[in-house]
Amino acid sequence: MIAAAQCGAGLRVVGDVHGDARAFAHALATDRFVIQLGDLTDSGPDSAGVLRLMLDALEAGRGLFLLGNHDYKLARALSGGTPRIDPPLAETLASLDTALAARTLDALARAPVWLRFGENFFVHGGFHPTMLLEDAPLPHDFSRRRVEGVLARALYGEPTGQLQANGLPVRSLRWVDGIPMGLTVYCGHDRRSCDGRPYIRKGAGGGRAVFLDTGAGKGGHLSWIDLPAQ
Repeated sequence: MIAAAQCGAGLRVVGDVHGDARAFAHALATDRFVIQLGDLTDSGPDSAGVLRLMLDALEAGRGLFLLGNHDYKLARALSGGTPRIDPPLAETLASLDTALAARTLDALARAPVWLRFGENFFVHGGFHPTMLLEDAPLPHDFSRRRVEGVLARALYGEPTGQLQANGLPVRSLRWVDGIPMGLTVYCGHDRRSCDGRPYIRKGAGGGRAVFLDTGAGKGGHLSWIDLPAQ
């Protein structure tokens, strides 16, 4: 998925963008290869701008994005499905012209769900050891109303069945204990940080998870981490 030549200057790992095009433009202003962890759109002021920036970088071979849960919902809507159209998604859909919608759907169908590069592993929602043994099929089938199994873990993390006061699901971090020794998982999805910096959690198995969602597009800011060439 990533050629060594593309990573000659190292990697830049970017957290959830959620429509913050101005911040994302700064993140892309690098000679490093960019891996964006999913949830490009919704909530922020310019989801269409974010998509144009990401698609241009993708087509130029300067970066890629992983499929996040908001990206999956967008793809279902663009492909004629019937996801729940909440106000952020409705605003995103209204901002896309026909050409951008077509480019976006094509890229979403081919976006990796998880990716390993050396001792670094990238996924949007949560890790499962099975991901080290297999890749999600491409292109994606967005006709399914319900995502299950390891794909659900990748997009949504590990739900507990409980809800927060705001109606959002409570998610467990037990999956961090399943990260093997020496592996670092970079993910987004859950805003776990309490100080505006990426949140790092060590697991019982010897690995660790780095959570990069620090609230871009939702009142916080966009975070990224630069990794050296391998």
